[in-house]
Amino acid sequence: MESQTTSGNAFSKLFSNFMDAVKGKQTEFTSGSIRKAIFMLSVPMILEMMMESIFAIVDIAYVSRVSVNAVATIGLTESVITLVYALAIGLSMAATAVVARRIGEKDEKGAARAAVQAIFLGILISVVIGVFGLLYSKEILSLMGGSSELIAEGYGYTKFLIGGNITIVLLFLINAVFRGAGDASVAMWTLILSNGLNIILDPIFIFGLGPVPEFGVTGAAIATNIGRGSAVLFQLYILFRGGSRIRLALSDMVLRVKVMLNLIRVSLGGIAQFLIGTSSWVFLMRLMSEFGSEALAGYTIAIRVMMFTFMPAWGMSNAAATLVGQNLGANKPDRAERSVWITGKYNAIFMFLISLVYLFLAKPIISLFTDVAPVIEDGALCLQVVAAGYLFYAYGMVVTQAFNGAGDTQTPTKINLIAFWLVQLPFAYLVSLYLDWGVLGVYLAILVAEVLLSIMAVIWFRKGYWKQTVV
Repeated sequence: MESQTTSGNAFSKLFSNFMDAVKGKQTEFTSGSIRKAIFMLSVPMILEMMMESIFAIVDIAYVSRVSVNAVATIGLTESVITLVYALAIGLSMAATAVVARRIGEKDEKGAARAAVQAIFLGILISVVIGVFGLLYSKEILSLMGGSSELIAEGYGYTKFLIGGNITIVLLFLINAVFRGAGDASVAMWTLILSNGLNIILDPIFIFGLGPVPEFGVTGAAIATNIGRGSAVLFQLYILFRGGSRIRLALSDMVLRVKVMLNLIRVSLGGIAQFLIGTSSWVFLMRLMSEFGSEALAGYTIAIRVMMFTFMPAWGMSNAAATLVGQNLGANKPDRAERSVWITGKYNAIFMFLISLVYLFLAKPIISLFTDVAPVIEDGALCLQVVAAGYLFYAYGMVVTQAFNGAGDTQTPTKINLIAFWLVQLPFAYLVSLYLDWGVLGVYLAILVAEVLLSIMAVIWFRKGYWKQTVV
């Protein structure tokens, strides 16, 4: 009876902490229990990332009902848009690092100024990207190896998604500001709004409903722009009307060259870091196109499914980044380091369990999205091979984000350069084409590179140079 009472009390406390995390009640993360701090940040970040991954799964499920070419179009477009978003992702990393450091220093005004300059830079980047998307959507798909039939069916998706990328850039950039401030629950609710709208609008614009005509795969991009654009308006409302530790006023909306240059300096490593990683992904996607649309579709579905697990893992990794940034700002480097190792352990447990699911249930999982046998075979093989390294990825993701949270974006850049360009790309090309292992060679290249990246990240992190980074 006593044990039941104890278990009941523990569950009640856990549920209470969960609700507090979702509501964003705790905003102090530089003192007290590290485990509780990780929990309070991780819960909304995991829910935020899970909502993103749920949308990715639902989106590909809808599009897979259109055609194999439609699925392949999404794969080709996203590989390119991820490459150009590397600029925005690098800026987001800088925004999180600088905002977290200012919050740790109790300089909330400085955090607000950094947020404004990050938004200015994000708008500039997205406008430049958007022009290219609007003008050269067919050329982009052709460059990526898309067939003439694929281009004719899917160029509208590419045009609308890249052309309207400002909604995606600002959504994730402003959420990075919220996360750096420790307002993870605000970031969570904005993404729930965005992806909730996307899920509702997707079938309406893809298949048509009432006065809305059937747009096919192009409708998925239209739904994305509307859903994420609405969430951006909500974010701006929170920033200007309150509800976050960062509150903006019209007087803040001015160019501050010193603050902007500092953001650019910190973001350069992040931009290079993601350009290396995402250009490698583009190369792999281009390599996969050599094996036909069915192989490309299987790979695309598998990547979307894996995002379902990577996103929660990224949620925990982002929690580590915020804890590192804020605790370095509060001059508590040892607490920052302990936060990383504890978060890494939790992430490893989660990723190991998920890897078992993928290893034994790969085909049934891929079968949920398509009934085309070759697509199922290729997608299942991708899941099984890549999931074999999940235990390594768990620590690699957390440690890499810890570097970024500290503002040390240079170290992950060097690690990415070695793992992706010097190892993954040559390995994938030689094994898949020269040795004629086909798609298995590409999947093995992903496994080898990610395991190597994780090992190098842990070794470099233990050296402790990241604690001396100034932002």
